Amino acid sequence: MGVRAAVRDDAAGICAVYNQGIEDRAATFETTLRSPDDIAHWFEDDTCPVIVAEADGVIVGFASTSAYSARECYAGIRDFSIYVHREAKRRGIARKLLVALFDAARKAGCWKITSRIFPENTASLELCKSLGFRVVGTHVRHARLDGKWRDVVTVERLFDQD
Repeated sequence: MGVRAAVRDDAAGICAVYNQGIEDRAATFETTLRSPDDIAHWFEDDTCPVIVAEADGVIVGFASTSAYSARECYAGIRDFSIYVHREAKRRGIARKLLVALFDAARKAGCWKITSRIFPENTASLELCKSLGFRVVGTHVRHARLDGKWRDVVTVERLFDQD
């Protein structure tokens, strides 16, 4: 299993993993499945890196970044997401993806990455803690998922701490 920078041709593989995450309702408020065309636009901004994990030529996970805000003062902050194929979890893939994402984000000029994680997603929270993230706080009733209010824990990691 290796990790590398994603390219537009990876959109279908990324889409397959992301759609599992949407179906599982454990890591995103999104409920509409995506198409590869929906993912392809991620590659239009070089300041928002995307990393994939591959095993035997198949994408088994990805980590992506997106702009935190359109305001110029926040230009070096990125939100991140990470998803691993159901059958590939608990193999250290998420850790490898995040470490590679750190390097790519630094090279893209980022000074901080942040994310919102469901409190029940203890594996993701523990991974983030082990990689130097700090918990900023909990947003209560952040959004509804399938009609039910859900909280999220906000985490952040500064790169100047390295």
